[in-house]
Amino acid sequence: SPDEGWQVYTSAQAPDGKCLCTAVIPVQGSCSRDLRSHQLRQLTEKVQNISQSMEVLDLRTSRDLQYVRNTEALMRGLDARLRVAADGQRSLNARSFQELKDKMRELLPLLPVLEQYRADTRLVAHLKDEVRNLSGNLLAIQEEMGAYDYEELQQRVLLLEARLHACVQKLGCGKLTGVSNPITIRASGSRFGSWMTDTMTPSADSRVWYMDGYYKGRRVLEFRTLNDFVTGQNFVQHLLPHPWAGTGHVVFNGSLYYNKYQSNVAVKYHFGSRSVLVQRSLPGAGYNNTFPYSWGGFSDIDFMVDENGLWAVYTTNQNAGNIVVSRVDPLTLDVLRSWTRAYPKRSAGEAFIICGTLYVTNSHLAGAKIYFAYYTNTSSYEYTDIPFHNQYSHISMLDYNPRERVLYTWNNGHQVIYNVTLFHVIKTSGE
Repeated sequence: SPDEGWQVYTSAQAPDGKCLCTAVIPVQGSCSRDLRSHQLRQLTEKVQNISQSMEVLDLRTSRDLQYVRNTEALMRGLDARLRVAADGQRSLNARSFQELKDKMRELLPLLPVLEQYRADTRLVAHLKDEVRNLSGNLLAIQEEMGAYDYEELQQRVLLLEARLHACVQKLGCGKLTGVSNPITIRASGSRFGSWMTDTMTPSADSRVWYMDGYYKGRRVLEFRTLNDFVTGQNFVQHLLPHPWAGTGHVVFNGSLYYNKYQSNVAVKYHFGSRSVLVQRSLPGAGYNNTFPYSWGGFSDIDFMVDENGLWAVYTTNQNAGNIVVSRVDPLTLDVLRSWTRAYPKRSAGEAFIICGTLYVTNSHLAGAKIYFAYYTNTSSYEYTDIPFHNQYSHISMLDYNPRERVLYTWNNGHQVIYNVTLFHVIKTSGE
C-alpha cells in the first residue's frame, strides 16, 4: 500500500508476458520486518500514552499527599493539645474535655489511611520507573530491529496498563461529595460556548481551547497558557473542515472530539496535523435538537472524558428520549459499550462524568444542583442533593477534567471553573 511507503519506480513487460517492476521499499526496514516494525510502533504509542497517564496520576497523587500531610499535622497538633488537657484536666470544663476526646477519636481511623497513602505514592514512583525502562527498551529495539519476543513485550505493556488502571481506580477515583464556589476565569464571547484544556497531556502542556457559539461554528482558538487566555493574547486559530453542533466538545490527547452539525457524526480533529483523523456516526443517536439538554442549543450529543477515557452522552428513539451513556474508542470512535438510564435528557440541565459515574444537574438556570448520579460500574443510580452555585444563571457547557480535577463551565458568557471534592474509600488488608 502507498500508505505504508511502497512506491513503484519503473514497470515493463517481459518477452514471456510477465510484468516486471522496480519497487521502492519503505524506509523503516526490510520486507520481513515490516510487520514487526508496525507492531513495535503500536506498542511504543501505547507506552507513551501510559507515560502521560502516569504523569497525570503522579501530579494528582502528590496533591493528595500534600493534603494528607496537612491533615497529619492537624491531627498531631490536636493530640498534643489533648495531652496537655489531660495533664491539667482539673482546670478544664468537663464538657470541653469530652469534646476534645470525641474529636480525637474521630480522627484516629485516619492514621492507617495516611500510611496507605505513603505506600501508594511509592507504588506510583515504582510504576513510573517501569514505564521509563520499557520505553527505553522499545526505542533500542527499534534502532537495531534485532531479534525480540513481541508477545513478551505486549504482555508487559498490557500488565502495565492493568496496573495503571488499578492505580487510577484506587488513588484517583472517588464519589463526588462537594463542589466549590465558582472561580471566574474570564468574561468573553456570547451567551453559549465551550472552553477546555487537554484531559490527558503532560503537565507542562497548559494550552486552552475556546469555541464561541453553539452551532455552525468552525473557528477554534488555541491559547498557549491559561494566562494568555485570560488576557486574550498569544493564540492561533484552527478552522475546522466541518462545523460543530452544541457545546459538548472535549480535547483528549491532542485531538478535538465534537458533533458534526446536522448529523449524529462524531469527528476527531487532530490539532498537530490540522486534519480530521476519523469521523463516525453514533448509531441511533438523536441530533439537530431532537434530544438536547433543557437549554436546547443542539446539545444532543455531549462528549466527556474521565479517568477511564472517552464517553458520549446522548439519547435515541429506541430509548424513548432517556439518557444513553457510551464508552467510545478514542482511536476509531467505535462504541465499546452502552448503558441506558430512565432519566429524560430534556429534563437535564447539563451533565459530566467522574470515575465512570454520570452526574446530572436538574437545571441550567439559577438554583441548579447536582441531582442525579448513575454508576456505570454497578449499573445503579441514586438521587443526590449536591449544592452547585450557578452564579451567572445560564449554564451551556459543563465538563470534568480528570487531569486537573476541576469542572469547566461556560456560564452566560463567563468562563468558570469549580474544584470538586471526592470521597475516597481505601480498603486495608482484612477488610
